[in-house]
Amino acid sequence: MTERTLLSSFPSYDKLATLAQSAHTPSLKQLFAEDADRAERFRLAAAGLELDYSKQLITQESLAGLLALATEADIAGEIDDLFAGKHINNTEDRPALHMLLRATSSTSSERLKEVESSRALMQTWSQQLRSGAWLGFSDTPITDVVNIGIGGSDLGPRLVTEALQPYQSDVNCHYVANVDPADLQSALLDLNPESTLFIICSKSFRTEETLTNGLAARQWLVNAGASDDDVAKHFVAVTSNIEAAQDFGIKERHCLPMWDWVGGRYSVWSAIGLSCAISIGWDHFAQFLAGAEAMDQHVKSTPLAENMPVLCSLLEVWNCHFLGAGNHVVLPYDNGLRQLPAYLQQLTMESNGKRVNANGALLPYNTGPVLWGSAGTMGQHSFHQLLHQGTLLCPADFVLPLNTHTGMDAQHRRLIANCIAQSRTLMIGRSVDEAEAALLDRGLSVAEAARLAPHLSMPGNRPSNTITMRSLTPATLGALLALYEHRTFCTARLWGINPFDQWGVELGKEIGVQVLEKLENAKAVSSMDASTEKLIDRWRSAQP
Repeated sequence: MTERTLLSSFPSYDKLATLAQSAHTPSLKQLFAEDADRAERFRLAAAGLELDYSKQLITQESLAGLLALATEADIAGEIDDLFAGKHINNTEDRPALHMLLRATSSTSSERLKEVESSRALMQTWSQQLRSGAWLGFSDTPITDVVNIGIGGSDLGPRLVTEALQPYQSDVNCHYVANVDPADLQSALLDLNPESTLFIICSKSFRTEETLTNGLAARQWLVNAGASDDDVAKHFVAVTSNIEAAQDFGIKERHCLPMWDWVGGRYSVWSAIGLSCAISIGWDHFAQFLAGAEAMDQHVKSTPLAENMPVLCSLLEVWNCHFLGAGNHVVLPYDNGLRQLPAYLQQLTMESNGKRVNANGALLPYNTGPVLWGSAGTMGQHSFHQLLHQGTLLCPADFVLPLNTHTGMDAQHRRLIANCIAQSRTLMIGRSVDEAEAALLDRGLSVAEAARLAPHLSMPGNRPSNTITMRSLTPATLGALLALYEHRTFCTARLWGINPFDQWGVELGKEIGVQVLEKLENAKAVSSMDASTEKLIDRWRSAQP
């Protein structure tokens, strides 16, 4: 692999750093006042989505500098390498081909055949379950499906199922991820063992949380009177470890594949999405894949200046690297998208939370901004105070479907109004003089208005994107998730890091095994620190 160039080594970097020093002046209000075409100039459409980035702290000059930076970093070439299947995941010596999971054609024909074979089985199973043809151990049709996985084996399917609830059938899908037994217990509380199917999602079939929950689910069936042969009717697996799945009691014919060229956080398009296909039906799941493929074609073939994921990436680097934001808030104004921030947390922070570049050299700058957020107006009554008046710069993405599936159009207009108002308020703020005038209009005295005005003022000039779609459909959801995938990749390449490994999660797992041994055997040899030993002792003394 070629040496990764530091972001600060590119020719455009110094000019951008200088421009960043004056990014807050003139203000966004002034920029809009001076340029009647700004809202049109700083917008893009692709794959059923529209991006309005006119409320970002950029000018034509800074945008040109960012595009020059992308050219110098050869982002177009990086995208080509990604789609060509080069081993861009250099630490694990493998390609990253999650785009193949939603492709209808590919130069990687053998891999595509494997994907198509998996899709065909997913389609068959989803149709059998939705039609009532899949029967449980008492010949009862399956009515409930429980997906047991964690990380990418949970967050993606959970998000898609919740987001596309209007498309769901009579088969209910539930999700269990946490090793805390309360999570599984809550999911099973109102379910009938005779009509419940479990999907175990684990590439290795050794993921601690998933296997622990899977074993408990199997015991739940046995306690209900199921024999070993009966249990096999109630489990399928998505894994690359067929042998371990068979040892668990899952038939090989009930296993779907996972491949090492797909990371967990990029896997919802694969058999990991089986629960989604069951929930929304195969035709709608195919539309979900098609929406993502449309975004793939856009990022692959569109010049940098009109390329939506590339521009989102450049804006992320501008805000987090040059303006020092260090965080990114995602605000979906659709209740179905309430899991989007959690999904994107894994996608972006597990991908780009790195302190060394792809060649192992320590980076002299921050990467991987903290991503956070909440759905709709709930955040307005919790953390929007910080967005408007806090000392932190929190660049925001507003995600807004323009129509509702509910038929409650009048109420939905209130949601639309809230979203647009929040984005405008972040931009314009309110000066002390404006706050004082508003207080005087309320009938306060001059002295009292002057005293309270600083508490009501807001600096404004807070940057945001607004991503809209006509409505939240399988296709627009697919395009939205693919947009964030490609944005994450482009940002990683600008910083010079590999977004496709996650070695940072390994040590905690290893130490977890050591601590568990100590919990189960007080005489186990260990070299724990005094604090850890005390915590283990406290747990032991609290046991009945």
